[in-house]
Amino acid sequence: MNFLSVLSCLCLALTSAAAQAPKPCVSPELMTGSFTLMDAGGLYVSTGAVSYDALGQRMRVRNIPLVGNQTFKMDLLILFNEKVYYEIDWSKLSCKKKALDTTFIPMQVPSDAKLMGQVFMGSSSYWGAGVLTNTWYGELPQNGQYSAVFTEIGCVPVTWSIYTPASGWVALSTYNWVFGNTNPMDYSPPFFCGQSELEAIEKPDTFFAALQSLAKQTKEHEKTSGASH
Repeated sequence: MNFLSVLSCLCLALTSAAAQAPKPCVSPELMTGSFTLMDAGGLYVSTGAVSYDALGQRMRVRNIPLVGNQTFKMDLLILFNEKVYYEIDWSKLSCKKKALDTTFIPMQVPSDAKLMGQVFMGSSSYWGAGVLTNTWYGELPQNGQYSAVFTEIGCVPVTWSIYTPASGWVALSTYNWVFGNTNPMDYSPPFFCGQSELEAIEKPDTFFAALQSLAKQTKEHEKTSGASH
């Protein structure tokens, strides 16, 4: 085999490898699942359910934080298309309406994301013992950074690691996803949010800042509950 033949084979191999390289993807249009959120210090664990509607660019996060042996319920209704989100406290029947930075939507791999690598979570030795995933990384608004793991098949989100100078690291894990939404009312604000006015803030919150706000509410509730006992 002469030099030109070898070079041609090498070029074909490289072209084939490039064609098979993972590309940024978009998750299914309707999804319902669960999540767990933790800060860098491990001071809180927030868990709950999440519904996502890509067609309407909407998300509902039904949060049930656990603080010691206490629980209370807080939701987020995130309307990416309206660039706002509602922070809903069911224990007080209160609602806050806040501006949302929509330059980054977590349910899809950003088009400018860089591929860190492709690995099996679990094992590839037996059928059903693992899942092929792609890890992506990039920059967030307001000088933040992220890494994200999505499944190769289906583009299902698995984990996020997020860093911002203002709040440090936050880890978000999602699981038990099923395709479809069961309750269209998930994306409608409750009746007591009707009179909520948009809060005046210097910069709109990102999606991750909205989740971190839940942690702040959790800690404030812990302090309040501790003081009342």
